[in-house]
Amino acid sequence: MERALGIELRKLSNLTCRYFDQQTNKRAVDAVTGTNGWIIGYIARREKEGREVYQRDLETRFGITRSTASKVVALMVQKGLIEQQSVPGDRRVRRLTLTHKAEEVKRMMDEDHEKFEATLRKGLSEEELATLFSLLDRLQENLRGMDVKEGTEKA
Repeated sequence: MERALGIELRKLSNLTCRYFDQQTNKRAVDAVTGTNGWIIGYIARREKEGREVYQRDLETRFGITRSTASKVVALMVQKGLIEQQSVPGDRRVRRLTLTHKAEEVKRMMDEDHEKFEATLRKGLSEEELATLFSLLDRLQENLRGMDVKEGTEKA
């Protein structure tokens, strides 16, 4: 019987979840919710680029409402993950910066992801990786072309 691509992708997804469940940094990183992790990563990237981050940036980047962003920011401040700093000349906005605690969480997440990438790439040549990425791009494009409600390809 022919192997089903969907099942193989699902198995790979399950193995990925198991891999991260077994990482040493998991407990510390799990204390941060998924959304908080994405926000930490976003702020870290922007800070590295020398760009400031404001609540409205989170609203735009993550497609959330002002009230949701306010709640998320307040909780992250309460957890000691970000700080709000006044902006000279504009009392209405506050710049968001990472705390040392968030920077440590980010470091641990990066460490786990680097180990994961190295594990996945083990034994694969550059040519094989290029082929794999090309195939994955095509699979993603195939799925983007599907009308999920109808289960048929879009014209």
